[in-house]
Amino acid sequence: METQYFLPRISLQQLFNVLEDRGYQCIAPGVRGDSIVYGPLRDSAKLPWGYSDKQRPGQYQLTKTGGDERAFAWSNGPSSIKPFLFKQQEILWRVNKAENGRLHFQPEPATTAQALIGVRPCDIQAMLVQDKVFLNDNHIDPRYQGRRANLFTVVVNCSYASGNCFCVAAGYGPKAEHGFDVAMTELHDGFVVRAGSDNGKSVLQSLDLKQASPAHVAFAEESIMQAKKDQQRDIPSPENLRNGLLAQQYHPRWDHIAERCTSCGTCTQVCPTCFCHKKVDFPALDGSGAEHLREWDSCFSEQHSYVHGNVVNKDKRSRYRQWLSHKFVHWLEQYAVISGCVGCGRCITWCPVGIDVTEELHELCSESDNDR
Repeated sequence: METQYFLPRISLQQLFNVLEDRGYQCIAPGVRGDSIVYGPLRDSAKLPWGYSDKQRPGQYQLTKTGGDERAFAWSNGPSSIKPFLFKQQEILWRVNKAENGRLHFQPEPATTAQALIGVRPCDIQAMLVQDKVFLNDNHIDPRYQGRRANLFTVVVNCSYASGNCFCVAAGYGPKAEHGFDVAMTELHDGFVVRAGSDNGKSVLQSLDLKQASPAHVAFAEESIMQAKKDQQRDIPSPENLRNGLLAQQYHPRWDHIAERCTSCGTCTQVCPTCFCHKKVDFPALDGSGAEHLREWDSCFSEQHSYVHGNVVNKDKRSRYRQWLSHKFVHWLEQYAVISGCVGCGRCITWCPVGIDVTEELHELCSESDNDR
């Protein structure tokens, strides 16, 4: 097992400094408005120290706690790390027309090396899911590939689970096992840390840390186990999900969902694995050039399923069914053991009408469960 070290709380800034010295732009969580989101951050003192969140279907409340203030005593916010790899909007190519009428295509700017600090295990797993989409052997996305190659990840294992977390039921957990450079578990006086890559090992060696004591390691494991025990939500087994969702395409529950769903697409926007996108063109008004952009899309939009003069999913019922079936069934068929859901619970929290995906899955698959 990889050696575990102890990083004192007062030395956390050193980690930021080392990463910046190595050319990384540090990205970390911070309080912006009434939620915790990721963004450029150079000062560890501006992490969400002393904040915690309470989440229920359609509800998110960020509170300032007293007493033992920690930087990561919250589960997650509306933003994941997805936008830093798969941009919400980006120019694929830009073209300008010269006086002689020739077209000149401008090259893409160089990729900035980024260090994502304070990443949650569910978001690390979501990144590995998106790797399957954008780094497929036959269809590699060069922009995603470039950002991924210049990425350093510092994951923080969860010691707290919100009321909407269900990563354990999704088959993962509050502890990251792979896919990171450095993993940390927060204690009251510091962090138990370990490397997950050669690059991570090099960074930890530059911090000159002492090996974590058995007491620190034991307390770190206990806090992770507590986060696991705190999770109350679950979902049907993969077999029942497949049998239930595909066999229950005309279940009346779909109509009940459609009556509440607003097709706003918020669930797909906050989801760390959704990858639907569209291409749009913005020509200059004077005809001197144009920009060709890629931006996020949602399967809840009417145009998303437009094919040769026909909209395939014409109503909310069919759109929600497409989204749920793809995420929990077809994704597994396409990528074998990889599901399209990591159990972060964001779609439950940020749904404006409080649709609980775990509840809907149980309702839709209840007949399959009873037949077992």
